[in-house]
Amino acid sequence: MGEIIDNPRLREQRFVFSDRHDAGKQLGAFIRTLPAIRDPLVLAIPAGGVPVGKEVALALGAPLSLAIVRKIRIPGTTESGFGAVTWDGQVLINEELRDALGLSATDVDHAIAETRKNVGDRVTRFTGTRAVPEPAGKTVILTDDGLASGFTMLSAIQSVRHKNPARIIVAVPTASATSAGLVSRHVDQLVCLNIRSSRMFAVADAYAAWYDLDDREVLEELAGVP
Repeated sequence: MGEIIDNPRLREQRFVFSDRHDAGKQLGAFIRTLPAIRDPLVLAIPAGGVPVGKEVALALGAPLSLAIVRKIRIPGTTESGFGAVTWDGQVLINEELRDALGLSATDVDHAIAETRKNVGDRVTRFTGTRAVPEPAGKTVILTDDGLASGFTMLSAIQSVRHKNPARIIVAVPTASATSAGLVSRHVDQLVCLNIRSSRMFAVADAYAAWYDLDDREVLEELAGVP
């Protein structure tokens, strides 16, 4: 199990960040107080993780790229998922949830195929012809704007793990206590400023200003990034 590092002064608090950029700046400054990270590479999960990851990368003087992950949506819903597909085609299924939903093999295959296409479209839209930097031998820092269930982050971790990084660190502004414990078991270190144990946990509750970023805003965030 990886080490969990949080800020005790922010435990259980709500509305501790003004917005995602503020959260990323605070997170980057906090990481700089920890032992130096060798050869870091920041991979941000779009959309909300991009402004956070951008600020962390700036604080560490590290390159920034994307870890594009999409939920495999439960048929008939717009938000809930029973798995995820990553930028390199890896698929992670929540087997327990799939069984509980009674999804057929046809339902699952169709949902995966639809999600793969969506991921491919987003990779083209956000990265163009730029290749994702090679994680091998680097300290990969995966960022998002928070961890609710943690399942999307687990999918990203699985993909990075196959590429032989020296270390994997998850760095997020906020997380539920449950997801922090779950995700930390799969990485070398989890850094989270604001951990909350509320049963009604919502990532948005850590932010005074919260809204969903659209693709245009993600591209604007990435403009000018080397």
